[in-house]
Amino acid sequence: MSAFSPEQWLADRTQAFDSSGIRKVFDLAAKLENPVNLSIGQPDFDVPQPVQEAAIAAIRQGKNGYTVSQGIEPLRDALRQRIARQYPHPDRDVFICSGTSGGLVLAILSLVNPGDEVIVFDPYFVMYVPLVKLAGGIPVLIDTYPDFRLDVERVEQAISPRTKLILFNAPGNPTGVTPDREDVRRLAELAAERHIALLSDEIYSQFVYEGELVSPAEFNPQTIVVDGFSKSHAMTGWRVGWVHGPAAVLQTMIKLQQYSFVCAPQPAQWAGLAALDYSMADHGAAYRRKRDLLIDGLRDRFEFTTPGGAFYLFPKAPGGLTGSQFVEKAIANNLLIIPGKIFSRQDTHFRISYAASDATIRQGIAILNRLADEATG
Repeated sequence: MSAFSPEQWLADRTQAFDSSGIRKVFDLAAKLENPVNLSIGQPDFDVPQPVQEAAIAAIRQGKNGYTVSQGIEPLRDALRQRIARQYPHPDRDVFICSGTSGGLVLAILSLVNPGDEVIVFDPYFVMYVPLVKLAGGIPVLIDTYPDFRLDVERVEQAISPRTKLILFNAPGNPTGVTPDREDVRRLAELAAERHIALLSDEIYSQFVYEGELVSPAEFNPQTIVVDGFSKSHAMTGWRVGWVHGPAAVLQTMIKLQQYSFVCAPQPAQWAGLAALDYSMADHGAAYRRKRDLLIDGLRDRFEFTTPGGAFYLFPKAPGGLTGSQFVEKAIANNLLIIPGKIFSRQDTHFRISYAASDATIRQGIAILNRLADEATG
């Protein structure tokens, strides 16, 4: 009998990308003793008490079964009213997805055919390129280094007859950069003129530190927007988000949800309804202060673009080191950060998450500055 491995059963699409490098760092963190952890991209506060109580009440009231795939009507109705005030488009509807990650999966599977090109801005959230490849699409990466600003001319030059979708994220992960209003308008109008789908990932919409979030949906009524409670209300494990956009696209996404995620967890949907009435402004102000603490502590030794939102900083590795080399040195000094190559074709930067206590941030600053001095001295 010839040698056989179950690996031979695996579909070709699964070989197009590797496991998330962030998860590998998380696995490493579990092996270190009391690491200074500036790697995790989730809030450092707990779910607000009223939101917890809403979930507990739903569970005790027997709201534990499936919901309709599009989500419970009270939550959808509350979101519809909120969205209609911002974007009064007659064809815009909303449904509840299983986390923003679930929304991204459904959107890309609904829109992208094998061979379609999808424009992605580099650096990018780790899911984007693998999801495009999973759908059989071809990622077309737009380089945004060194300042991570949106360059609409580069987007226009990258468009081809096969371009199907532009994948946009602001505030961005891993950079935290928020684009200028005029650039967002031009991108939205370009997509509309060329009849290209525009998917806007706005999971960090509640954490914008200068002005307000500028969404391409303001300028292009066919923009598909993904948002959720994971980052804003620390509900990362509850898996509840929402998508709003053109009804025809949403109906297709709901159809796919019926055969994949089925629905978002019902108790978490009722908690989401309570979360809509709970202001997170104090936490947003706290993250702005943490951002300022971090950039003030690192500005003398590191090159970076000041983030306008989210809770990440994306500095360049000092002393001619690659991002991976610098991260290896940091981990050897019990500091957990993420190499930039996980988010990019380039290996020049690294990501810091300042969703951490002030004490942890100060410890991280001290280690990073010492390593920078060693690298440049």
